[in-house]
Amino acid sequence: MNLIESKTTSFPLSDSPITVGIIGGGIAGSTIALRLAEQGINVQLFEEGKSLVNGPPICHLHAGGNLYREISDQQCVTLLKQSIDTLRVYQHTSNIRPTVIAIPHNDAGDPHDLLPRLALLQQTYQTLVANDPKNKVLGEPNDYFKLYQRSDVERLALQDNPQHPLTPDQWMIPVAKSINLDQFKYPLVMVQEYGLSVFRIAATLTLALNKLPQCHVNTSAKVTALAESEQGTGWQVSYQDATNHRHQLHVDYLVNAGGYRTGTIDDLAHIPRQRMVEFKAAYVTHWAQCDAQWPEVIFHGERGTPNGMAQLTPYPDGFFQLHGMTQDITLFENGLVSSDANSAQPQLDPSFKTKLQQHWSQQEIEQRTQRAINHMAQFVDKFEQATVGGKPLFGAQQIPGDDPTLRAADVSYSHQRYARSEIVKASSALSVADAIIDQLATLHLITKPVPQTRENEFPVAQQLSLDEIVSCAEQLAVERGFPMSLARPIGH
Repeated sequence: MNLIESKTTSFPLSDSPITVGIIGGGIAGSTIALRLAEQGINVQLFEEGKSLVNGPPICHLHAGGNLYREISDQQCVTLLKQSIDTLRVYQHTSNIRPTVIAIPHNDAGDPHDLLPRLALLQQTYQTLVANDPKNKVLGEPNDYFKLYQRSDVERLALQDNPQHPLTPDQWMIPVAKSINLDQFKYPLVMVQEYGLSVFRIAATLTLALNKLPQCHVNTSAKVTALAESEQGTGWQVSYQDATNHRHQLHVDYLVNAGGYRTGTIDDLAHIPRQRMVEFKAAYVTHWAQCDAQWPEVIFHGERGTPNGMAQLTPYPDGFFQLHGMTQDITLFENGLVSSDANSAQPQLDPSFKTKLQQHWSQQEIEQRTQRAINHMAQFVDKFEQATVGGKPLFGAQQIPGDDPTLRAADVSYSHQRYARSEIVKASSALSVADAIIDQLATLHLITKPVPQTRENEFPVAQQLSLDEIVSCAEQLAVERGFPMSLARPIGH
C-alpha cells in the first residue's frame, strides 16, 4: 500500500466522501487544500492565476510579530505558535538567519519597551519545546533573543566578517561594521525571526498537491457565479477556464480563500462582510559589493511618515528585498481602502488594479526602488551602491474588520457550509485549515479526526526533498520574472 493510500484509509470518511470547493490558490487556499487532501478529502481548488501562491511579497516568518510594536502580546504569541507549525509542515521553506531590531534616535520608541514581550515569547517558546521537542525549529530557546549594548557592537565591529555565520555574534558583525553607531538607541536586539521563501512555499504546495489525486487543481479558472442549494447541502460553482469554456460543479462545502478579493466571492455568495484591503510593494535590489552574509535588519520608524520602518531582507548572491514603510516606497497614497454597504469588496483605485495585473512602468520600478535604496542608506551608508535587482514584489493584503493593525487572524463563518479564510500573515494559514477540518467534523460531513503530529498530518509534503523544492522554486521565480536567487535558501 503506498503512502497516499495508507494516509487516506487511516482517516475514516462516509461512504460517499464529500467534496470541498476552495476558491483561491494563494498560501491560504493551497494550504487548506493540502491539509484536506492529505486526509483523504476530495478537493476542487480554483485559482484564477496560472500557478499557486503568486500573491503578496511574503519574506518574513513573523515568529513572534516583533516587526510590529503596535500589536498585542496575544497576537505575538499566536504568531509564534503558528510560525512553529508552519516550519514543521513546510520544512524547506525558511531562510535561516536572525533579525536585528534597531531603534534610531529620531524614533520615539525605547528599546527597553520591547523586552517584556521578548521575555514572554522566549518563555512561550521554551514551554512549547519542553512539551514537544519537535517544536524546536527556531534554534535554542535560550537564544531566542540577545541584547547588544553599544560596547558589544563596537567590539564586534573590529572583527572580520565570517563566511558562514553560526552564532548570534557572528551574524551581528556585518551590521556592527556598517551602521553609524551614533544613530541608534541601545540595546540593539537580535531575535530568531527567520525568513520565509514565497517561492519555496509555492513549490512545496505545487509538488505536494500534484501527488494527491484527491485534489483537483484548476488554474486559470475564474469563478463567475455561486448558488447555494435550496436544501443548504452545498454550493453550485460556476467558473470559466483559460479557453473561456464555462463549467459548473457541485461542492458540499465552500471555502472562500480569495485573498484581497475575498469580498468579491462574498458578493457572489450574497454574504455581507466588513474588511479592509491594503496594497503594498517590496523592492528587489542587488548589492554587488556586499561581502558578508547579513541577518535581516529592521530599523524601526513611524509608519506612513518619511521616517517609516526600513526593512532589509537578505537573499543569496547579494540580493536584498527592501520595505520602507513610507508612502513613497512600500505604502501608497489611498492604498488602504474599506468595504461599504454596497459591497464586501473594498475598491482599490484603478491604478492599483493595473499594478496587480503586473503592469508597472519601468520608470516607477526604478523610481520607487531607488527611493527604497536611499531610505536604507540612511542607516547602512554603503547600501547606496545597490542597484535595481528586478521588478517589485507586490500584492494587496486583506484585513478583516476595521483595525488596520490586526496581524493574527484566521477564519470566519457566515453559513453552515461556507467558511472564509481571513489570514493577514502566511503563518496563519494552517490555523484556518485546522478550523475547517473541525467545522467539517462538527457538521458530520467527515468523521472527527484522530489527533496526530503536524508531520503525520502531511505525509506527502514531508516526503519532498530540499533539492526538488528548490529546483521547482527556481523555475517559478524565473517564470514570474524574478532573480533565481530569491528562490534559494541562504547558504545553499
